[in-house]
Amino acid sequence: MLGKMSNAGAREQLTQLLATGESWTGQLLRLPREGRAREAAVLVLFGVLDTHPADRDAHALAVSRDLDVLLLARATTLRSHAGQVAFPGGRVDPGDRDVVDAALREAREETGLDTEGVEVIGTLPVLPLDASGHLVTPVLAWWSAPSPVGVVDEAESADVFRAPVAELLDPRNRGVTVLRQGGRTWRGPAFLVDGALGRHLVWGFTGVILSTLFDRLGWTEPWDDTRELPLP
Repeated sequence: MLGKMSNAGAREQLTQLLATGESWTGQLLRLPREGRAREAAVLVLFGVLDTHPADRDAHALAVSRDLDVLLLARATTLRSHAGQVAFPGGRVDPGDRDVVDAALREAREETGLDTEGVEVIGTLPVLPLDASGHLVTPVLAWWSAPSPVGVVDEAESADVFRAPVAELLDPRNRGVTVLRQGGRTWRGPAFLVDGALGRHLVWGFTGVILSTLFDRLGWTEPWDDTRELPLP
């Protein structure tokens, strides 16, 4: 590779990804049992950091160091998925026009995001999650006019941060988590990344989406998929 791809090139690749029509895959991503399916949406928002690239020590080759994705860490007091890193998002409410409207609304409520500066690229195929009974639509977007973001409700979120994609791709920050429940074992991709308030482990649903996206976009660097990262 002669050099890192520009952020304009990254945005173009995100747009082209939607034209493939490929389905998502995952060992434990299964359809909810009949009668339990509820629509939900998450905002997968890429943008460009305002920090100088030299401020970041990341060795990924495929992307510019200032390309980022918006993430949040859920409050540790929540009953489900406490403390986990996630994309902004949630259930589709009756007042939402569609899944895109739901993802933007949830992101605004959770992070203070000014959605006027968000350019929606499109929606990715639905991810069915049996454990929570949701059918989740990832809404892919580009942050054309970044705005300040942060924790809006401490009862819901502990941290809101813009994660440099180069840090996520850095092989030193990649591994797998192993979850054993009910006699079953689930191994999934995981990432270590610095948030506004410290180091975070990105795994589970969010890790699957990021890992799949990076693979499909051709951004993934060779990494050790036998390296186990301990769950919090």
